[in-house]
Amino acid sequence: MTYLAKPKFRHPSLEKNERGFTRRDYEGSISTLCAGCGHDSISAAIIQACFELNIEPHRIAKMSGIGCSSKTPDYFLGQSHGFNSVHGRMPSVLTGANLANKNLIYLGVSGDGDSASIGLGQFVHCVRRGVNMTYITENNGVYGLTKGQFSATADRGSKSKAGGTNTDSPIDLVSMALLAGATFVGRSFSGDKPQLVPLIKAALSHNGPAFIDVISPCVAFNNHAGSTKSFDFVRDHNDAVNRLDFFEGRAEIVTDYEPGTVQDVEQHDGSIIRLHKIADSYDPTNKVATMNYLATHHEKGEVVTGLLYLDPNPKDMHQLLRTVDVPLNRLGVKELCPGAKALDTINDEYR
Repeated sequence: MTYLAKPKFRHPSLEKNERGFTRRDYEGSISTLCAGCGHDSISAAIIQACFELNIEPHRIAKMSGIGCSSKTPDYFLGQSHGFNSVHGRMPSVLTGANLANKNLIYLGVSGDGDSASIGLGQFVHCVRRGVNMTYITENNGVYGLTKGQFSATADRGSKSKAGGTNTDSPIDLVSMALLAGATFVGRSFSGDKPQLVPLIKAALSHNGPAFIDVISPCVAFNNHAGSTKSFDFVRDHNDAVNRLDFFEGRAEIVTDYEPGTVQDVEQHDGSIIRLHKIADSYDPTNKVATMNYLATHHEKGEVVTGLLYLDPNPKDMHQLLRTVDVPLNRLGVKELCPGAKALDTINDEYR
């Protein structure tokens, strides 16, 4: 089967961002996923977020593993660095690349099989080390490439397209990310672009491990009655705790709101995350309260979405390891090999 390539012709009146790029400059190849796949909506949201953030495409390094979700980096940011790793091992590759060159913006795209099954240990250690990244899981609850078996994130009691019932307890990657030390945690729905785009923008601008779990229905194997990852189920059971606006580091536009309805959090680069509270009692800076809220509403069968947790003072891996300001891949022999005398001094400290 052959697929037509996107035309290289660009209309001269296409809208450009502050860097002079059009939205087309953030696109990739034509998608080969099923028509209506939620993953394509996530790709579109990533494209829109990068366009609105005025990011130069060459500054982004996109990483993935194996699965339908891990195919998607071919469909966005075609001018960016990219690496498709083996099944479940994307977090290690991303960590190594980040250690070598911290000046790039790291975007990891994975799936519920890639991150919650074979790659679960990799996911947890990448988060707990504080790697500065945006980690997006495209979560559909099934293995789409192998005909729709339940994945580790499938809810107990959910029905498969073939009629089977899942009897296993689900792994909630949001809760895992919170426990492992992620400093930015969100959940969204692939069909909710107004919520998803600013959430991705805020994550890309966050200094530390940012994790977003996106419920992304599989139209081929998990979009039927009885599925808890279908379009209809998520729309009917969506509990949005806040609406998110994101402002880049510039003069803030001040608007008058009723007291207590808006919460602003300034990021390390001066950008502003503005939370419009829908659930009046929800505090996204309280990790324990967040975990209690998620557990309570999960028992009710509700899917909690929005910016769930945000550490206002995050630190990334390089700050924790106290690495030098210059990216490690740019250091010369003199810096990397200080000589026998310096090595003796270091060794003496361990005797």
